[in-house]
Amino acid sequence: MKKIFNLSILSLLFLSIMSCSTDDNKILVEPTGAPVLNAPQDGAEIILNPNANDAVAITMVWDHGRYSVETAVDYSIEIAIAGTEFAEPLKIATTNNRFLALTGEQLSGYLLNASPDGLGLPEETEAVMIQARVTATIGDNGDLPETSNTITFNIIFPDEDVVIEPEDPMLFLVGSAQANYGLSEWDNTTAIPMRYIGDGTTMLFEAYVKVGANQSFKFIGEQGTWDNGNYGTIDGAQNGNLQNDGGSGDIKVAETDGDGLYYVWVDIDNLEYKSIKMNWGIIGAATPGGWDGETPMTYDFAENKFSITETLTTENMKLRSKNTGDFISGNEWAFQVGADDPFAYNTNAGDIAVTAGEATIELVIDFDGAVTLTGI
Repeated sequence: MKKIFNLSILSLLFLSIMSCSTDDNKILVEPTGAPVLNAPQDGAEIILNPNANDAVAITMVWDHGRYSVETAVDYSIEIAIAGTEFAEPLKIATTNNRFLALTGEQLSGYLLNASPDGLGLPEETEAVMIQARVTATIGDNGDLPETSNTITFNIIFPDEDVVIEPEDPMLFLVGSAQANYGLSEWDNTTAIPMRYIGDGTTMLFEAYVKVGANQSFKFIGEQGTWDNGNYGTIDGAQNGNLQNDGGSGDIKVAETDGDGLYYVWVDIDNLEYKSIKMNWGIIGAATPGGWDGETPMTYDFAENKFSITETLTTENMKLRSKNTGDFISGNEWAFQVGADDPFAYNTNAGDIAVTAGEATIELVIDFDGAVTLTGI
């Protein structure tokens, strides 16, 4: 009888432990942030060159959808005719990546093919405004959907006999820093386009790049190949000089100054580059430091966001990266954001008028320099 009693106690204890363990291991997954479409820029114009159907016409890039626990995320990309509120969207892809590149032929098919493979636009369509969005889900059943912002872009179908003007020169960034944008490291097929800032005859480019201390990159002249330009350091020297050679070394701009948003300037004509970790701040009569100096903002690497909470007065202000302007061009106002400024790279931005009170100001600078400013 004693043995039976002891066995019963052990059984109850085992069941109690198992019950607690089961409760303790319950994981509640909740959505904590929708994906954000970063590219193409809202309002972009895309010309479908009939003589270059195999070339990439559009690359969509988005930040990850966030959940309360780390988990695999699926992304569904939808397009619709602008103004229809996605009443009849077309799902064009589902992927685990955070990018989607479409050739001219693929994009034309999605627009012109009949439903369910396309939007069924008439063959004689000359131009159409299209909207795109991305929805993140988890699990086999597409649970906990989170839908991104919507971007709108204008698709133009030129006549085949129309002469298309030469496009701006291209340069792409490829390297381990691609991982910060949801791309595979050192994947030249998804190398990121840099912004052309030349005058049509010069080969000057720039980019605003999130780079970690242990990350590196190079420049190439064409996506998908190392044969049309392979620009890197000479014998690994991080001195601003480039060589175009398969043996060129990696560029490691953050090796000394650490994680941050770096401004990268490239002169292919003279095989030179400059880079600096950007410091941004608020400046002006409305700010604590007046027009004499910036009040520094804090940078969040994961969110690619500068922010500050500060008490302002009813006056004017701007945002400025003095250290970048000083280093790149010797002009402390070369990198500023103002009231009429679509890009950070602008020396003619107007003042921003603000009213008195505490404000939380947030600044996001995309890879191509496009600015999103909130809080004022």
